[in-house]
Amino acid sequence: MQERYIAAVDLGSSKLALSVAKVTGDNVQIVYYKERPSEGIRYSLVYNPKKASGPLREAIREAENELGIRILQVVLGYPRYNIHQESGSARLDRSNPNECISREEVEVLKSMALDVYPLIDDSNEEIYGAVAQSFTADDLIQQSEDDVVGATAVTLDGNFKVYVGTKKASRNLDIMMNFAEVAIAQKVFTPYTTAQAVLAEEEKENGVGLIEFGAGVTSLTIFQGGIMRYYTAIPFGARNITTDIKYECGFKESLAENIKLAYGACMPEKLQSLGEKTLRITDDETGQYDDLPVKYLSEIITCRMAEILDAILFCIQESGFAERLRNGLVITGGGAGMANLTALIKEKSGYNVRIGYPRARYFSAAGCSGITETGAAASVGLILEAKRYSYLNCTEEVEAEEPDAPAIDEELPPQEDGGGTADTAEEPDYGGTVFGSDSGMTKEDERARKAQLKREKEAQKALERERRRKEEAQRKAEKEHVTSMKITWIKDKVGSMLGRAFDDTLGQFYDNMTDNVD
Repeated sequence: MQERYIAAVDLGSSKLALSVAKVTGDNVQIVYYKERPSEGIRYSLVYNPKKASGPLREAIREAENELGIRILQVVLGYPRYNIHQESGSARLDRSNPNECISREEVEVLKSMALDVYPLIDDSNEEIYGAVAQSFTADDLIQQSEDDVVGATAVTLDGNFKVYVGTKKASRNLDIMMNFAEVAIAQKVFTPYTTAQAVLAEEEKENGVGLIEFGAGVTSLTIFQGGIMRYYTAIPFGARNITTDIKYECGFKESLAENIKLAYGACMPEKLQSLGEKTLRITDDETGQYDDLPVKYLSEIITCRMAEILDAILFCIQESGFAERLRNGLVITGGGAGMANLTALIKEKSGYNVRIGYPRARYFSAAGCSGITETGAAASVGLILEAKRYSYLNCTEEVEAEEPDAPAIDEELPPQEDGGGTADTAEEPDYGGTVFGSDSGMTKEDERARKAQLKREKEAQKALERERRRKEEAQRKAEKEHVTSMKITWIKDKVGSMLGRAFDDTLGQFYDNMTDNVD
């Protein structure tokens, strides 16, 4: 079974995370995951592509050296903030109503919905993602995708939620990757993929709100009936808490962040013995010190976190699904592990609350530190989404160069026992330690072995080229199939409008439209 590698980058306001997974069939083994501070990013938006590319380039080089691979392309997510949600729809008049509706037709309908969706400002806006809400096939009204596939109908209608962001934010990702000298394999709408990595199927079916606490952005994603129904984000997160500690206590930002991570907690009244502790912060340069009670630190954190939660709870009310979240709320992201946060949310909202970790049933990651924490949820979601595309391979193996064998002077006379001076060349030892054999190896054997190794490498490269050629042919065939279905839909639509009296004229019209279809 063919092995391939997927590399994913989660870009955050305070950190970026690079993960690499080895995919064999349906098995996903995450072999690398590391985080490092990010630069040039605010509210999950890349505002300075050149500055942002530096840490990314370093992260990629470090992974390449550790894994012995070359990363050619990566999967990364669109920004999570400054996205608005719109409703879209499309209709497909089927050419043969007696045939069962196929998955391919549903995909064509989705593609049509994106193609015809009227962006308010096409020059500055871009569609980041779309999620099907319901389908109607004749008398089957507002059904799921699984319900309409296999049914028969004259027409197929679809309703979609379309998520629109800015072109500049997307374009800055391209510029950043150019500076980092790595291609983009795919851009992903991360609110959906993160939910797939964290939520259980019964939660998505019964109704659940996923709150992702990032450094610069806190987002809300709502599922109900197994479908993503709502998404929004606010420009406040864990970095705001760090800033509050920094200004309130007069600390450097790095010190404030470390104190938050080590002793940060919500609800000072629930700290018990920890609330009696006092932190003594000493200035190494002046020798002066400040005392910071942990209880006071918790009060600072709780005030800001309560403000963030009030905004998120308001968004839940605005979504119209506040009464339908039967499975309550799930929290994930880097800020979700703060002590007493679940208790604070439950007290303010009345919902049941749990912490959402990446679901280990979807992958293995033995010895890969950090990948099962809440901060890695977005990275796991990116990998699981990219795994669905069988043609995607983000890396290539780096071939170790074999050192040339020392030259052998065949004219030299054989050495006598105990002979050899500083001016006399000795014949190198081609014994078993080099070639894995206990017996000596002649020059002819060594040459034959080298020739055999060369032939094996060339054969492997030929197989790899053939595999890539077949995958490219398959992608091309799939694209042509979808294009053909679009053309059929166009013909049927135009034909029904103009009637049969213009067959000759329509023939030329179809040829022209075929040339212009992507």
